[in-house]
Amino acid sequence: MNFIAIIQARMGSTRLPNKILMKINGMSIIESLLSQLSYSKLLHQKIIATTTNSSDDDLIKLLDSINVTYFRGKESDVLDRYYQCAKQFGVKQIVRISGDAPFIDPNIVDKVIEFFNNSDFDYANNFSDKNRYPVGAEVEVFSFESLESAWINSKKPSEREHVTPYIYTNPTKFRIGYLEYTEDLSKFHWTVDRSEDLEFVKAIYKKIKNKPILLENILELLAKEPNLLDINKNVDSHEGYKKSLQEDKNYI
Repeated sequence: MNFIAIIQARMGSTRLPNKILMKINGMSIIESLLSQLSYSKLLHQKIIATTTNSSDDDLIKLLDSINVTYFRGKESDVLDRYYQCAKQFGVKQIVRISGDAPFIDPNIVDKVIEFFNNSDFDYANNFSDKNRYPVGAEVEVFSFESLESAWINSKKPSEREHVTPYIYTNPTKFRIGYLEYTEDLSKFHWTVDRSEDLEFVKAIYKKIKNKPILLENILELLAKEPNLLDINKNVDSHEGYKKSLQEDKNYI
């Protein structure tokens, strides 16, 4: 099977506008992410799913200049953006990755793909409640049929904005698998949501020179220099999803 990464990215982040084009290691966050993914052995293609907003035109210019495929769709209804993107490009097996995760580990991507591919799952991820990977290392793999079912049935704001909650909160409707780490790493996060996260990522890049940067490299560095965790320790990495859950309370 061909596994294609659909990477959601936009310039209009409310917490850190234009973050995906901010420089962290001589290149932008989105370029760093794409560089990391280039080391995956199981991804067949990468597609950036962005919005039709004019604010994302600069992102499109960059993607054109580096010859990266993209799709433009709705801003807030990210589920529809994913569905229309997958439909247009004929994607049957989707690998979902967030565009603000410059340390996405290609080995982890391949592990989740293998985990999905070797089992009879409709959906798999690596962030269950037990022994989950860090925020910023999350990978989801699911079939187009599962995505279409979510697109048809999702009604709540949290389901439309975050793409897959309808799937993983309905275990009786979907065959779901969770790839766990050897210990719980949920206390770590290296997505870029706020300026503190940006500074944390820059600090990591100054310390680690090898490519790609792997989970083990970061954990080893943080074990030696735990003070680095102070940089963004007050950032709530689940802030966006919690906001959507609050909006769900107004849904009728």
